[in-house]
Amino acid sequence: QVQLVESGGGLVQAGGSLRLSCAASGRTFSSFGVGWFRQAPGKEREFVAAVTGSGGSTTYAASMKGRFTISRDNAKNTMYLQMNSLKPEDTAVYYCAAATTYYCSGYACYAGVGSYDYWGQGTQVTVSS
Repeated sequence: QVQLVESGGGLVQAGGSLRLSCAASGRTFSSFGVGWFRQAPGKEREFVAAVTGSGGSTTYAASMKGRFTISRDNAKNTMYLQMNSLKPEDTAVYYCAAATTYYCSGYACYAGVGSYDYWGQGTQVTVSS
């Protein structure tokens, strides 16, 4: 079992920044990959970024690359998402997820909701124009 708790969401103006955190517990954090997804009202859950267990490799959705940065601190059992140059279309609930069963290789795996077997409760990010 893995428990994931997100924090750091809030209201920010367009062009601003936020840093989301995801605290994990229950298993050795460095043993599994983790990712961020988001879901806007009326839309499907969308892949944002993922990072391997060691933190040595990251993968991003094309629309987030260059603005968002995913990282992890295995000593603190925490993953982060630094979001810069935020846009109103970034407004969504952001979820962290853990892939403890599959070892992903390739974008399709990292971006697939089915690759992750544990999810946090989500944190709301609202970007005003």
